[in-house]
Amino acid sequence: MEGSYKKNVLQSFIIDSNEALDFKLVREPSDVDNDETTFKPEMSHQIFGENESIFGYQNLKISLYYTAGKLNTYLGMNYSKKVDPKQFEGATADDVMGAITPKLPPGYMTNLDDFLVTLNKEQSFKPPGELLSTYSINKGSAAEKNFELYSCTIEEPSFRSYHERLQTFLLWYVDAASFIDVDDDRWRFYLIFEKYPCDGSHRYALCGYATVYLYFAYPNKTRPRISQFLVLPPFQRVGLGAELLNTIYRSFLKDSNILDITVEDPSEEFTRLRDFVDAQNSKKLSSYSKEKLQQGFNAEMVEDAQRELKINKKQARRVYEILRFEATNLADVEEYRAYRLDVKRRLNIPYQKEASDYKKLQKALNAEELRSTLSTSTKEQRIENLDKQYQMLENEYRHTLERLAATK
Repeated sequence: MEGSYKKNVLQSFIIDSNEALDFKLVREPSDVDNDETTFKPEMSHQIFGENESIFGYQNLKISLYYTAGKLNTYLGMNYSKKVDPKQFEGATADDVMGAITPKLPPGYMTNLDDFLVTLNKEQSFKPPGELLSTYSINKGSAAEKNFELYSCTIEEPSFRSYHERLQTFLLWYVDAASFIDVDDDRWRFYLIFEKYPCDGSHRYALCGYATVYLYFAYPNKTRPRISQFLVLPPFQRVGLGAELLNTIYRSFLKDSNILDITVEDPSEEFTRLRDFVDAQNSKKLSSYSKEKLQQGFNAEMVEDAQRELKINKKQARRVYEILRFEATNLADVEEYRAYRLDVKRRLNIPYQKEASDYKKLQKALNAEELRSTLSTSTKEQRIENLDKQYQMLENEYRHTLERLAATK
């Protein structure tokens, strides 16, 4: 009974690390005590392990606060009770500060009063780099908000130390995040700030950022690859992701040396965003007109998308499928069937290659060697897999089209 009791008590010292952590982008001292300015991480396994849990505390609260513009950083923690090793056979509490501090650049504060004093420096903060575009929401109303988008390189004065603070957000919002080698001069940085009124003037608050690497493309072109892309939770669902992506696109569109723009390991969320932006932009191309969409995917679409929008061939095909789905009369049985077959023909290409490989191996191996070397799908399995793949794609395309319809 005593063992069971101790086990139950120990369970009460296990905390969900995502719930324990509070983020803030602090604009004024009152934000510290205002729950409405708090936001949570999407993940914490890169700091606290796969289970995303912390042992040894009750009512644990970890505070990771940044000043909204300069990103001066405060890290603190408090709790109501800590596990006593003497009572629980040497069980010790996790070192919370020791898990987080190695990821923070030098200069972070652990005294909240010292942190609040640094707010006085916010009025002198100006975003680094070149102003590329502006963006507003709720224009003309009391809820109007204005944003500015900038680009810069690591050579921008003071940006190196600023980026060290900026990139710490990745650990909590981007899976498999890693800090980039900023000494490589082929990196480009894009940042979004809210420009907000304060004391008769204005200040800036970070909203998100992206990194782009300029890869070489044979024989003499450049292929930018979007590597990291983040809009922070307080600024999501207002169109900033699409605006940031379009700003990145526009910065390369007029450069004839740019072949096309790619993305490194896109998340599901980013894939949806990219589909929306690319489909919205491609609708303006004559090669993606309703009439031409019905005739099937062709080289003109690939060339137009690459020349006008720097979209690569694979993404151009995906955009074609999204826009053809929009142009398809789903109530017309034959028209809808023609669309499904068109998509499934593309999805079937890997299975055709598998069948081709199998035929080649049949000539070179005996039956037993063939069985141990290659496992092929049956016709029924292939049809079932194609149906599942198609249905998943159609659901994704519907989501994109719903967003497109909402922005008309």
